[in-house]
Amino acid sequence: MGKTFAFGVPLLQRISTGNATRPLNGTPRALVVVPTRELCVQVTEDLASAAKYLTADGGRRLSVTPIYGGRAYEPQIEALRAGADVVVGTPGRLLDLAQQGHLQLGGLSMLVLDEADEMLDLGFLPDIERILRQIPTDRQSMLFSATMPGPIITLARTFMNQPTHIRAEAPHSAATHDTTKQYVYRAHALDKVELVSRVLQADSRGATMIFTRTKRTAQKVADELAERGFKVGAVHGDLNQAAREKALKAFRTGEIDVLVATDVAARGIDIDDVTHVINYQIPEDEQAYVHRIGRTGRAGKTGVAVTLVDWDELTRWSLIDKALGLDCPEPPETYSSSPHLYAELGISAEAVGTVGEKRKSHGQRRPKDQDAPKAERSPRVRSGNRRRTRTRAGQPVSGHPTGGTPAGGSGGDAPADAPASAPPGNAAGANRRRRRRRKPAEAATTPSAGAN
Repeated sequence: MGKTFAFGVPLLQRISTGNATRPLNGTPRALVVVPTRELCVQVTEDLASAAKYLTADGGRRLSVTPIYGGRAYEPQIEALRAGADVVVGTPGRLLDLAQQGHLQLGGLSMLVLDEADEMLDLGFLPDIERILRQIPTDRQSMLFSATMPGPIITLARTFMNQPTHIRAEAPHSAATHDTTKQYVYRAHALDKVELVSRVLQADSRGATMIFTRTKRTAQKVADELAERGFKVGAVHGDLNQAAREKALKAFRTGEIDVLVATDVAARGIDIDDVTHVINYQIPEDEQAYVHRIGRTGRAGKTGVAVTLVDWDELTRWSLIDKALGLDCPEPPETYSSSPHLYAELGISAEAVGTVGEKRKSHGQRRPKDQDAPKAERSPRVRSGNRRRTRTRAGQPVSGHPTGGTPAGGSGGDAPADAPASAPPGNAAGANRRRRRRRKPAEAATTPSAGAN
């Protein structure tokens, strides 16, 4: 919320004052581009709360409209037609609606690119460039990025007029995290869930975020913790938008107190009062590590960050440790039963792997066979007059060597009025079995014994 208000309040003030270059008339005057759907919803809510007491000409309230994928096009198109003063969106959906003519970018006077480095990592840079080419050059632009890689610098120099680089913090100042206690353990992959279940029973443990590197691992960890009785939800790219929003809402309201997420899905999400952060898998680099543990220990509050390093992750961890100066290149080998784990994190000696009955994680994907109950099928009653017909190349055949019908037969099957199960001595049954055993082709080609 802090960063959103930092650019949001000046943005709203600039477009709503009487000396605005382009008066408000329902056409978008400000555009905020964000990398993820969750961040889009969050920024929209923050800007809407800030614009609550601002009005346009005629007393109309300023409107803030979210535009992002994973939702139907029609409601978003209708919202744009009804009038949108500020648009917050993700690059793909913004570009789609702009190319279809529903989103008018020619009247913008303010542009914000939030989490630009994340949009670069997600491959959105070409879409952003196409969007920027449709925006008037006489605008004010703001670009926010945790890091400034080469492509982002090139983007700023290409589409911004004499940009000024402002660094809000000293280099690596965020890495200190004086209010966050950091613990690093070397843990075996098969024991990680058991170890995490102990950490979640630490004293004064509140809302907790668990980070993984892959979507599959995030769902797996959430499901296993739910089976152990924890109130847990998951946020990752394999879930649909409704499930992700439901899990985030439950975490914010306290319905669940554990959220398992990937770095991409959780980027930029602002959640208050997170007491613990657990790195189930270590991140790609030191910047991602700083971003993860920065979710706790905010606003002067204390927090705990626990990082679990598997044996195959030691090389990457040593690079992160060296870059941030953590002085822990060789984490101690730790298991769910290690005494030092209980002592350092304040875990009760009576803690076990489960805390209650099995639950269902928020955002859990249901198997297809569980989507709707199926009625039990009653057994079929076979008719006694059932008749089978043999076919070859789509044409009925009798199966007799000559293609004819033997005496007393009916073309190879029992007659329609014959009983379903004939006695062993039944002629029709005997003829049918005899016809199946004979091989006319072999009989016609095999020479007789006296041919020689």
